[in-house]
Amino acid sequence: MSSTPLRAFAFRPCFAAAAGLALLGSLTACGDTASLVPTAGMGATPTLPQPKSSLIPTVNIAPATGWPDGAMPTAMAGLGVTALATGLDHPRWVYVLPNGDVLVAETNAPPKPEDGKGIKGWVMKKVMAKAGAGVPSANRITLLRDVDGDGKAETRTVFMQNLNSPYGMALVGSDLYIANADAVVKVAYQTGQTSISETPVKVVDLPGGPINHHWTKNVIASLDGSKLYVTVGSNSNVAENGMEAEEGRAAIWEVEPKTGTHRVFASGLRNPNGMGWAPGTGALWTVVNERDEIGSDLVPDYLTSVKDGAFYGWPYSYYGQNVDVRVKPPRPDMVAKAIAPDYALGSHVAPLGMAFSEGAALPASLASGVFVGEHGSWNRKPLSGYKVVFVPFASGRPSGLPVDVLTGFLSPDGKAYGRPVGVAMDKRGALLVADDVGNVVWRVSGQAAK
Repeated sequence: MSSTPLRAFAFRPCFAAAAGLALLGSLTACGDTASLVPTAGMGATPTLPQPKSSLIPTVNIAPATGWPDGAMPTAMAGLGVTALATGLDHPRWVYVLPNGDVLVAETNAPPKPEDGKGIKGWVMKKVMAKAGAGVPSANRITLLRDVDGDGKAETRTVFMQNLNSPYGMALVGSDLYIANADAVVKVAYQTGQTSISETPVKVVDLPGGPINHHWTKNVIASLDGSKLYVTVGSNSNVAENGMEAEEGRAAIWEVEPKTGTHRVFASGLRNPNGMGWAPGTGALWTVVNERDEIGSDLVPDYLTSVKDGAFYGWPYSYYGQNVDVRVKPPRPDMVAKAIAPDYALGSHVAPLGMAFSEGAALPASLASGVFVGEHGSWNRKPLSGYKVVFVPFASGRPSGLPVDVLTGFLSPDGKAYGRPVGVAMDKRGALLVADDVGNVVWRVSGQAAK
């Protein structure tokens, strides 16, 4: 999901103030409406209609309100949900330590002075604030500990602070790696620690800078701990800032943790976030937010295995070799290299978190597959995403349509009580979900299990 939906606008200075005020109140009346059923854009062979272009893109925001007293998401039949912790400050990502402690990145975008200047930038800030993304970053990691397994954390401490928009976390031996918005850093960790005050050591710089459009950076370790894999989203929707601003971006990096040396492992991935290693095959998988502003039915966001050296199309093409004519100059040589992803999740659902299922706290129907946290759309009518889904796997591959696991994040009149982001499996096999609008970490388990 891009954070610059107003790219196509070009305002004359004399009309700027009036246009901005009028635009903010009228955008939701503009743009197209989806003509396909949502499932048409899901699965191994999604329907890809002709792109639609217009001066004013579809803008359909679910205003962020937070959860009313006593309200919570709705779990699928056979599951129960509890709040592991409430009153957090924009929790975006969760990571489970080997002893069962849960680390929560309370974070938001860093300052991005060049990302959306002028009236377009002003309007975009208002739109993002309405969606719940306008709060300052707490820049900290909080530790939660649920000793008795009742789904509620008895211990809550500030684990680390004064970070720079932290997001992904990965423990390798006694080193805890954190992906800030502009660098991977590390600190020493001892089992059971509830806080760390040491200054982190930089491992490798990541693309940041004054635009840093897709600022979220995730990190996971290889199965043997010898390599780190880091997601770096694009600096634009479709390279409208020029390809020089995309150096090293729209990619997954492979990093040698001892030296910081790195290479691009896979490219053409507009905004990858969650990653995981598939049980059985050991293949790397990721979820990716695709491009905006060519219609409510395009382009499906996706889940895919990540092949070493592969190019996935961005910005020149989407879903394989479907050319995006907005990108100038065209690059037919790059389009010819583009490979299609494995599995479509639906258009504009904005997948961020992903976690392969494990353990026995959930029903057998959820034993093999991937949980995906869908943050929700802004560029589609009607709204899409705003839920956690499960993609079943068979023989190491997606099999069947996504299954709703946690819903109810939207009110009947289209307001956002919450928005799911990061997901993780806890030590008891339950599912954790970071909700950055509700300021909650939810825990989902079988009703008979804790």
